[in-house]
Amino acid sequence: MRANEKTVIVHPDVVLVPYRTEHVAKYHEWMTSAELRELTASEPLTLEEEYEMQRKWQVDEDKLTFILLSGTSLDAQEGEDTLAPERLRALPMIGDVNLFLKGTPAEYANRKNEDHQCGDGDEDEDDDTFEVEVEIMIAEPAYRRRGIAHTALQLLLSYATDPAAPAPLPVPKEKLVARIGDKNEPSIRLFEKLGFAVTKRVPVFEEVELRYVGANATPWISGTVKTLVLEEGAE
Repeated sequence: MRANEKTVIVHPDVVLVPYRTEHVAKYHEWMTSAELRELTASEPLTLEEEYEMQRKWQVDEDKLTFILLSGTSLDAQEGEDTLAPERLRALPMIGDVNLFLKGTPAEYANRKNEDHQCGDGDEDEDDDTFEVEVEIMIAEPAYRRRGIAHTALQLLLSYATDPAAPAPLPVPKEKLVARIGDKNEPSIRLFEKLGFAVTKRVPVFEEVELRYVGANATPWISGTVKTLVLEEGAE
């Protein structure tokens, strides 16, 4: 998504950066793992196809993708508004986090306004088709079960739902959804901590659907948003 092509979200434990060409080789290495492909419902791609996918995702307006870097060794100075790629290359790449938009927030808001003006208490059928699916992958085993996924999701969701977020963001919280394998209890509990609740079980796909309901959720933490300084023509 062009909206985040120069956006870095910094936290002491994890740093969210745009998915760039320099990340593709490592990402492709991850996706040679049958376990990760199964967990992410991904098909095996060649390295060339991965590069093409990265270029596509960088401009698609329905995919918000950040690569996760370990933030423990980043010395980000207070008041520093920008970061150069060189400052980030030494940080270990550990996973990714994504939002997939089905429809646009603007269209959804317009339909809601039209229904309100018409006095229609029922949502338009098309409203039910708009959703924002949340996904996360901690690919490096050494960084699992350390709370990083919980932190990274909060940083992403805080950024994407902030009224000040760039178009086509922000997204409405009530349209956030996650689909998880029904035996993946740790991931289900993770999303429940973030205010999601199981709303549907799909036995044929062996998965559950969770939607944001705000139940028993503490406010999401937000990171420090900085601008990635890129040379002209850099991808």
